[in-house]
Amino acid sequence: QVQLVESGGGLVQAGGSLNVSCVASGRTFSSYPMAWFRRAPGQEREIVAAISRSGGNTYYVDSVKGRFTISRDNAKNTVYLQMHSLKPEDTAVYSCAARLTSYSSRSYYSAVSDYDYWGQGTQVTVSS
Repeated sequence: QVQLVESGGGLVQAGGSLNVSCVASGRTFSSYPMAWFRRAPGQEREIVAAISRSGGNTYYVDSVKGRFTISRDNAKNTVYLQMHSLKPEDTAVYSCAARLTSYSSRSYYSAVSDYDYWGQGTQVTVSS
């Protein structure tokens, strides 16, 4: 069982920055590929960014490329999402997800169905 707890969401003006974090329980965090997803009101959950278990490989959805950065600290069992140049359309509940298996240390995964555990989410609201 893996528990994921997000923090750091909030309200920010358009153009601003916000960082969110996700702490995982368990002693094998370094073996989990991780990702951030988001769900806006009335929309499907979508991938935002994903990171391999080593942290050396990442994936971003086109809409956040150049503005968001995903990273991880395996010593702290934590994955981060730094968000800059935020737009109103970034408003959503942001959730982290963990996958128990990985093809290689460089593998990352971008589908909702790829992940085994989910956090409760943290609200990010960007005002115009």
